Amino acid sequence: MEHHSFLINILFYLVAAIIMVPLAKRLGMGAVLGYLVAGVVIGPWGLGLIKNVEVILSFSEFGVVLLLFLIGLELEPKRLWLLRRPIFGWGGAQVGVVSAGLCAVAMAFGVDWRTALVGALGLSLSSTAIVLATLGERKLMSTPAGSAGFSILLFQDIAAIPMIALVPLLGGLVTHSGEPGWLRVAKLAAVLAALVIGGRFLVNPILRFIAKTDLREIFTAFALLLVIAICVLMESVGLSMALGTFMAGVLLADSEYRHELISDLEPFKGLLLGLFFIAVGMSVDFGVLRAQPLLILALVAGLLAVKIALLYVLSKFVDIPRGQQLFFALLLSQGGEFAFVVFAAAEAAHVFAPQTAALLVVVVTLSMVATPLLLLLHDKFVAPRLQGEKKRRPDDPIEAQDNPIVIAGFGRFGQIIGRLLAANKIGVTVLDHDPDQIELLRKFGFKVFYGDATRVDLLVAAGIENAKALVIAIDNVDDSLALVDAVRLRLPDLTILARARNVTHYYELMKRGVTLIERETFAAALLLGEQTLQQVGYSAERAQRAAGIFGRHNLKTLLEVAPHFQDQQKVMSLTRQAREELEDMFESDAAAFAAAETPGSDPRV
Repeated sequence: MEHHSFLINILFYLVAAIIMVPLAKRLGMGAVLGYLVAGVVIGPWGLGLIKNVEVILSFSEFGVVLLLFLIGLELEPKRLWLLRRPIFGWGGAQVGVVSAGLCAVAMAFGVDWRTALVGALGLSLSSTAIVLATLGERKLMSTPAGSAGFSILLFQDIAAIPMIALVPLLGGLVTHSGEPGWLRVAKLAAVLAALVIGGRFLVNPILRFIAKTDLREIFTAFALLLVIAICVLMESVGLSMALGTFMAGVLLADSEYRHELISDLEPFKGLLLGLFFIAVGMSVDFGVLRAQPLLILALVAGLLAVKIALLYVLSKFVDIPRGQQLFFALLLSQGGEFAFVVFAAAEAAHVFAPQTAALLVVVVTLSMVATPLLLLLHDKFVAPRLQGEKKRRPDDPIEAQDNPIVIAGFGRFGQIIGRLLAANKIGVTVLDHDPDQIELLRKFGFKVFYGDATRVDLLVAAGIENAKALVIAIDNVDDSLALVDAVRLRLPDLTILARARNVTHYYELMKRGVTLIERETFAAALLLGEQTLQQVGYSAERAQRAAGIFGRHNLKTLLEVAPHFQDQQKVMSLTRQAREELEDMFESDAAAFAAAETPGSDPRV
């Protein structure tokens, strides 16, 4: 019966996640909020399908542990050493400033200093799971806000240990474990040494031995065993499991099996992180919320307001660009998973009354739920305004230029064209909208102007009426097509060379009369394909010939399909016909090469 109940619970988790997460993503709310809502729906205060929330929450924290282990695998020790300043400098500042601010606010409302201090310390921590999942989902880990947030989270994991140790002292409790303090410190040192030595000299040989068995499932089993063993070891001496697995990941970051470990553990991480967020949603105690709704909502709003304000001020001192500062403050504004541990310790040490601990747990949980909503509001209302401000920078005053070539857009694609022309002493005038890029290029002698390259009046000011050609290297497809339309209207005889992002873009450019078009990835892919043919035994001559045949035939097909590109049936028919022609051409070519290699045959065939 218990086994049946376990399977039913798994069924509920999966159904809730499969329904709510895609729906939340479709509505632009993000996967994290979808999981949280799914937890509320199936939890004790929703449909009541799941009862044992605490057990599920404890188990699902393994997802956070796996997440930090995988992040550690991406960080080599040298890189982590380079992060020491942001980890201890920025992290220490965040915990110190936010704790002091929250403690001061609580004491101003008459809260006892011990309760205020422990509450402030716990609430200063942020949710590792929510922050890292959000950064990963948005691919922002490498941004200044993402790097600063990650460094601060690492410090918080370290700081949580002394916080928990401090609580019994504030409660006036003395533990009598019969274990001298020096012995406990020695145990901690021994565990850390075991991690370092094991990671360096023991784990790699074991991984090498398992890899030789060529059994993927055994490799996966050992990867899970490694993480679980580290968790048990760290928990046995009172250290953070997340911190321990992160350290182990860092020590294995330069292992030749790092990518295999990442690919094996990634699916477990995703599922368990999802389960963690579902469990957080289930753990919202709506009974406490119903009993004191105004107080709890006021506490949640106050917590978020104080943390956002302090983090926003802090962001100005930690090298975060202005456009990312509010995002950074919102990202770290919620309470974290370690707050639950700190508050439980405070209740056990009689620093908190049971009702205070229950109240703060609900506040932290609701702050976690609120974070994706706040980020959604930021994306909808704040981010567009910041982008607008960036675009509203005044255009550079452009004096008439006499360069024969004007390039619109100077990103990765446009730069290659510009450098080639400059190397051949051909004058180029460039318009782009990235101010940092412009300042850099000016130092290298390019005539680059800040401005909207799709505005014909700016192009005229840049001398396009006297230029021989306009090169359109803009990233955005719609902008490039709009520019072609505007230039054709003003200067119908100007030669236009354009970059096509894809086949549809290619056809749209042809439709507008542009004939000098290059697909941005085609030439490089064709060259790499030619080199690949050589790796499977083709001679350099035959590989080059095959690539040439394919390239010419591909262009011929494009031109034949272009007049019909909006007729799907016609396009499919022409494409099938072209593929058959190409296969026939390669068969004929292979026969010619075979004949050329036959003794006595004419090698010129």
